[in-house]
Amino acid sequence: MSHSAGGAVGLLSYETLVHAVAGAMGSVTAMTVFFPLDTARIRLQVDENRKSKSTPVIIAEIAKEEGICSLYRGWFPVISSLCCSNFVYFYTFNTLKRVWVPSGEKSRPGKDLLMGFISGVVNVLLTTPMWVVNTRLKLQGAKFRSENLHQTHYKGIFDAFSQIVAKEGVSSLWNGTLPSLVLVFNPAVQFMFYEAMKRRAGRGGRKISSMEVFLIGALAKAIATSGTYPLQTVQAILRFGQYKGNKQSGFMGSLGNVVTLLMHRIRRHGVLGLYKGLEAKLLQTVLTAALMFVVYEKITAATFRVMGLKRRLKH
Repeated sequence: MSHSAGGAVGLLSYETLVHAVAGAMGSVTAMTVFFPLDTARIRLQVDENRKSKSTPVIIAEIAKEEGICSLYRGWFPVISSLCCSNFVYFYTFNTLKRVWVPSGEKSRPGKDLLMGFISGVVNVLLTTPMWVVNTRLKLQGAKFRSENLHQTHYKGIFDAFSQIVAKEGVSSLWNGTLPSLVLVFNPAVQFMFYEAMKRRAGRGGRKISSMEVFLIGALAKAIATSGTYPLQTVQAILRFGQYKGNKQSGFMGSLGNVVTLLMHRIRRHGVLGLYKGLEAKLLQTVLTAALMFVVYEKITAATFRVMGLKRRLKH
């Protein structure tokens, strides 16, 4: 079969679609379970004057000041964005895997990293507008400590899209794209470690338990998140885009804005200020990623059994 024909098979295969749907459903399930942790994380990143305390204390503060339901504010737009984002990522990753890794052969960490990086770039370019909107909806109505933050007034997802385009221009929907493109190394590194550790655990045809998948997924995400957290803080601030006097925007999120925000945070809070909210982020992202991989593996395995398909062995 020619390379182009192989690419077509990879792109249109049921197996690739199963991986994409399973990845999307796994991420939605996991994010829903641990959503309050994400609420705590984004408040600490964006609201500079909110003191960094333990994650349970932050969650309790938000619930006391704004009600328990505020911990799940913005759930639907976040879940919608996450579902689309993971579908795109898993679909692209597994399409590349089918095309670049012949059936029966094992992949290599370098190839996994490259496939993860390409999948991340495709994902960022297609889904950033959704993340910009859900960041704003998630923070709408929040009681900020910092006076430099505007409040937004959107009626829902479509109203947010229309207001942003009308008042700030279409390019504002891609605010934070520059750090997002750099951050594609996060899932790329995560998938590289996940695939490598899973291959090692499954040597000799050994069946990997759900607990092992959970721990492997957690460790892979912890490694990836710790190295890229400062850029994730900048990404959240740029997506929110409601800082008074912050006029720079645009498709690439503005390199000047990225550097300015990083330096401002260092000047005011030191280098450790770049890691404000890391505890909440690690709890949320590590537990979410671990649970996501468990659900993902269970759904794909069950679906392949029902459909009578043999899963390709590459791990």
